[in-house]
Amino acid sequence: MGRGGPPRRLEKRNISVNPHDKECRIRDIGCLHGIIFVYAKGINLWMDTNMSLTLTLICSLDNPVLTQELCVSVGNDLSATSIDWLYPNTACDFQLTSTMEKSEAIEIIGEKITQLPIDCVVQPTEKRRKKLFLADMDSTIIGQECIDELAAEIGIKEDVAKITEAAMNGEIEFEDALKNRVALLAELEESVVSKVLENRITVNKGAKEALATMRKNQTHTALVSGGFTVFASEIAKQVGFHEFHANVLLADSGKFTGKVAEPILGQQAKLDQLNRLATKQKLRLNETIAIGDGANDLPMLLNAGVGIAYHAKPTVAAQAGVVIRHGDLSSILFVQGYTKADIDLAMA
Repeated sequence: MGRGGPPRRLEKRNISVNPHDKECRIRDIGCLHGIIFVYAKGINLWMDTNMSLTLTLICSLDNPVLTQELCVSVGNDLSATSIDWLYPNTACDFQLTSTMEKSEAIEIIGEKITQLPIDCVVQPTEKRRKKLFLADMDSTIIGQECIDELAAEIGIKEDVAKITEAAMNGEIEFEDALKNRVALLAELEESVVSKVLENRITVNKGAKEALATMRKNQTHTALVSGGFTVFASEIAKQVGFHEFHANVLLADSGKFTGKVAEPILGQQAKLDQLNRLATKQKLRLNETIAIGDGANDLPMLLNAGVGIAYHAKPTVAAQAGVVIRHGDLSSILFVQGYTKADIDLAMA
């Protein structure tokens, strides 16, 4: 045993791994940097829960309510070993003591921030910056659902939006819901897409800054959408993604046929893209970060190193590791510990 002090607390965690990551194939029992690994049925990870944690408070750039006084008070309540501003009045890091657990930290500061538009993220301090970023498009990178806006052009937005909402809440199967909605677009002119892009689609605040900053720091970025390539191609270009993946709306003689090409990019396909791109970039899954809002994003979010539920549906927010309810897309950066100086440099 050798070392004095209280015994380390060990906790069993079942985790998903990239099957192509050879380092994740634990064959026996061993110890590395104080972490005990055990192979039983499947892959079980026993990990040291005394790892260093960082708590980050985040708000929107448009509503910077983090004051010096609030952060000093929070730091004192947490007995934080350091307080570091990532962005003035918008994002602040608190280094927690080695004995403080996530649930304890959240409980301590709950009363102070529960009535304020502030998000709280607690995560391991080490290796926060990720090297692969995957993002949903509709209601995440952009503020709309593209299929609803196409439906608006023929006066059926309300009907289509109800189906969209149910699918994003996980109440109905995504693939069937998509086929049913696309069928309603039969005979719609392809040319309407450019009109919708120009007049109805808006990129959410912080998206361009997030992409520019991550790319400046050698993160590979992919837009992975259950929406359509006719929109994803333009949004990816505007925002700055390296690549995009989405569904193909079939058309004939300048009009949509009411069908979508198969296989449909849904829940499983998003997870497959995460695994494929991690393998291609020679990364472990814990080096990845993903963001989305709907039920079809959940497998991707739960298997990424960090999965962010962004202004998400209740069923998604209830399961994701990180939940952003108030912040804009710059939150992606603050979760990773990027600073205003990093953003300014990337946007210069």
